[in-house]
Amino acid sequence: MQIELVARELEAGHLVAFPTETVYGLGADAENPAAVARIYAAKGRPSNHPVIVHLAPEADLGYWVKHIPAQAHALIKAFWPGPLTLILKRAPHIPDAVSGGQDSIGVRCPSHPVAQALLRSFKGGKGGIAAPSANKFGHVSPTTAQHVINEFEQETKSGGLIAAVLDGGQSEVGIESTILDLTRLDSHGPVLLRPGHISASQLAAVLGVMPLAADVAAPRASGTLDAHYAPNTPVTLIASEEIDACVDNLLAAGKRVAVMANRELANTKALAAFQRMPADAVPYAHDLYAALRNLDLAAADVILVQALPQDKAWQGVNDRLQRAAFDTRHVLAQLLAKA
Repeated sequence: MQIELVARELEAGHLVAFPTETVYGLGADAENPAAVARIYAAKGRPSNHPVIVHLAPEADLGYWVKHIPAQAHALIKAFWPGPLTLILKRAPHIPDAVSGGQDSIGVRCPSHPVAQALLRSFKGGKGGIAAPSANKFGHVSPTTAQHVINEFEQETKSGGLIAAVLDGGQSEVGIESTILDLTRLDSHGPVLLRPGHISASQLAAVLGVMPLAADVAAPRASGTLDAHYAPNTPVTLIASEEIDACVDNLLAAGKRVAVMANRELANTKALAAFQRMPADAVPYAHDLYAALRNLDLAAADVILVQALPQDKAWQGVNDRLQRAAFDTRHVLAQLLAKA
């Protein structure tokens, strides 16, 4: 469907899915609370969980926020358009539907050309598109248009809740944007709420100070719940030196096993599914969600994921995997106990 027609769907209060450089988003007019409510309904998302507002490069950020601190100006100059979301104080006339009832708002300017074309066409480039990832709440984020269609099979049919799915190819980054809170600069300084492609070190190089870790008083932000980004199959992180023995024990117990690792295993051919992953963080992030979706199709009893390095380059990927594997440490013991 042409960009202009999709923009008109948004202006009419309908939902559309569109590509960004991070993942595909499920978008609605950010100033239309009824349209934003349709996002929550489609995803099964809690109403107090904020969404991110996407803006065109030429949009007036001052329309959306109360105040733009100097730190925000510096970060925008360095990283926009790109995978960085800034949390700022929401302008009073902007509905709180996009912020889960909070007085803050998450904003970013995506770099994907299709997303930019849509934003420039929507309301003449002056509107904002509220858009969390285009998947059911808590599930693996989509990085292709087909992932969106698979996730929302009924909603994307003619007359369904989602009026259009724009195809922009596979998302380049592959994990969601870095989220930085700038609402408490006087009392806390900048606070990193969600790591991503733009690292804390890169932010610090612009800010002159390392962002603090999220605290209990931080604003709620998209994608920061303990359990998130999870396939239907339980995910368990396991050290590289333990994978082969773990797979042997599970296979001996008659279990179907899927594995995601950056090396071949001694018994790869006996697995229900195997995904060989890149050894570097950037291509690993690009492939991560597609790999989890592929392994999920194998209907295995468990997905074993090789634990990754803990250095800063892997922070965003480790964050997503730890949330995908949240509260699953008991899975292996249960599977082996049932043998």
